[in-house]
Amino acid sequence: MPSAPATRTALKENEKDIKKNIEKLYKLAAELKAEVEKTDSSQVLSLPLLRKAEEIEKLARDIKNRAKG
Repeated sequence: MPSAPATRTALKENEKDIKKNIEKLYKLAAELKAEVEKTDSSQVLSLPLLRKAEEIEKLARDIKNRAKG
């Protein structure tokens, strides 16, 4: 069983990673929003746009899993 200081350190690292990932998620979501607004609604979404959406989904899943502990 890990010691209390080691557990506390791990929790602080996890919190730092969550905050960093949330900042990245926010940036990616803003970029995606800007790209969607530039895209003609009658066109199919571009591959880079879909990749960015997948990256956002993956990052959100990682944040969720880290938040669970």
